[in-house]
Amino acid sequence: MSPAIRTKNKLGYEHYVCYPNDGRRHEIIDGDHYVNPAPNTGHQRFSSRIHYQLYHQIEETGRGAVFTAPTDVQLSEHDIVQPDLIIVMEERRLIITPAKIKGVPNLIIEILSPSTAANDRSLKKEIYERASVPEYWIVDPDEHVVEQLVMRDGKYELVGSHAVRITVSTIENVSIDLAKVW
Repeated sequence: MSPAIRTKNKLGYEHYVCYPNDGRRHEIIDGDHYVNPAPNTGHQRFSSRIHYQLYHQIEETGRGAVFTAPTDVQLSEHDIVQPDLIIVMEERRLIITPAKIKGVPNLIIEILSPSTAANDRSLKKEIYERASVPEYWIVDPDEHVVEQLVMRDGKYELVGSHAVRITVSTIENVSIDLAKVW
């Protein structure tokens, strides 16, 4: 992830919508602008394989919605991100608008890339924790492991690192066969 483009005043959604549609990922984190290159093809294949399994278990059963990047998620006035995968269950459906997801999804998944790994593990983890996203997965395609963080008492707790199968802790009856992802 690029270093933040710092401004005197914190940026918000009104600034975010003015960024060009240039194939790069623009995000505002804690009021600062970050720019990343588009994900590579390997990254997108992992994303597609996870999305496929989640779609069949969540969307096809009418339990919620599964989104992929680039989908804007506005967690606060100064935090607008584009996670790799976003799950919004039916009980939170009102946060889905035609333009963006405005509020806290049930699950956010980030797939590590060389340009995003440091921020996915630290900066994004902090803002997802601050926003009280119930569950956050960090997918490491190089190590073939998914770190599963679950919100407990206002902080993320690492509940496991999975290489074969991962079951969503905060949504009933949803799991991913990681052998079909790697």
